[in-house]
Amino acid sequence: MPTLLKTDGFKFFFYSNEHEPKHIHILKGDEFAKINLENLEVVFSSLKGNDLKFALKILQKKKDDFIRIWDEYFKG
Repeated sequence: MPTLLKTDGFKFFFYSNEHEPKHIHILKGDEFAKINLENLEVVFSSLKGNDLKFALKILQKKKDDFIRIWDEYFKG
């Protein structure tokens, strides 16, 4: 399970056997979200409203890096 970022109690990761579309999983405590990387669409979330907003801001900043890492991981 490649972890891309840990910050402020959040863990951003994907699984080693992922599938398209490119997406990221986010954990904070017992809460979870799955978000498409291409358009930042929330597929599922149990994160509290402010936590989801914070996670989306991080994704906006890191989106290109996370997509590059996804591509490198699954093409390698």
